[in-house]
Amino acid sequence: MRHLGRELGVEAMSLYRHVANKDAVLDGIIDLVVSEIDLPDSREDWKSAMRRRGETAHRVLTRHPWAPPLLMSRTNTGPAMLRYIDYTLGVLRGAGFSWRLADHAWNTMDSFVYGYTLRRLTFPVAQADYAETAAAHAHLLAGGGFPHMAELTRQVAEGRHPGDPDITFGLDLILDGLERLRDAETRP
Repeated sequence: MRHLGRELGVEAMSLYRHVANKDAVLDGIIDLVVSEIDLPDSREDWKSAMRRRGETAHRVLTRHPWAPPLLMSRTNTGPAMLRYIDYTLGVLRGAGFSWRLADHAWNTMDSFVYGYTLRRLTFPVAQADYAETAAAHAHLLAGGGFPHMAELTRQVAEGRHPGDPDITFGLDLILDGLERLRDAETRP
């Protein structure tokens, strides 16, 4: 709080007239980040809406690389987070998901989006450098001890495979699986 006060040009104690404590500041900051996530028109089909929700959350969290660990380590009950969750539950319930499956669905999607984003933000190789990095490490796989990894590395080094997929690959896997679960749950 002292550091924040210094940055704002006020005494740390004066901040407590506006916020209860450091946790309240962090909760407010995270809620501001979540408020940047655009929620698609709920009239859109549920899979498209959920895919776009995941993509937009990834973009917002990528703009704020410090946010994913903070978001994952807190109970978030600010108005933007509540709107985000309520919207999500509404889309899923409107698509015929039970309460149980809707709850599992949004938690699974968010776990994937947060984890995928965190991995992208912290991975030591930029996507544009995958081929060059693969070529530079190919010698480690010589000798036949790791034939599958050697072939994949060769595919990336030669530009025949891009390496890491974009976020839609995982989102589509999750959404297709959720659709199957929903359909199985509603069958007599």
